[in-house]
Amino acid sequence: MEKSIKSIASDLGLYLGILLSLYTLTAYLIDLGLIVNIWLMMLIIPLVIVGFGIFSTAKAKSFNNGFLTFKQAFSSYFITVAIGIMISTLVTVVIFNFIDPEAAVETKNILVENTATMMKNSGAPTETIAEKITEIESQDTFAIGVQLKSLAQSLIFFAVIGLIVAAALKKSNPEAE
Repeated sequence: MEKSIKSIASDLGLYLGILLSLYTLTAYLIDLGLIVNIWLMMLIIPLVIVGFGIFSTAKAKSFNNGFLTFKQAFSSYFITVAIGIMISTLVTVVIFNFIDPEAAVETKNILVENTATMMKNSGAPTETIAEKITEIESQDTFAIGVQLKSLAQSLIFFAVIGLIVAAALKKSNPEAE
């Protein structure tokens, strides 16, 4: 793969990492509830990440005169996403483990409240709610090991999406065949 395609992907990965980190910092400074907001975590944030990956792949394709192999397309997507998510994870670990561990406790309390409210509103039995709350309280959500596990799961999830994106955006150069 050409150095310039890697460079494009790396640069966009840095921008993605900065954007995700700014979101984390803003939520940390303004409202910790934003960090555990289900709509942001399940819809908007993944769309931003996938959007950056698609943009990176399209930009690499454009740079390569409209042609991109599957490997180049996937690499461009995945490098961008991986760098962005790793930077964001590092910022999260630093904030909640070293700078302000108390914020991690407060964030967990918000998560417990949000989960209990959501489950009550959906008519979940009291025992089920109590079990879920106990499960959340027993986890150290921002521990380095938990964050690394979450990072690995995210990379696998976004890699699968990257395979689909690469298949959709690849285009062979007929002159090279």
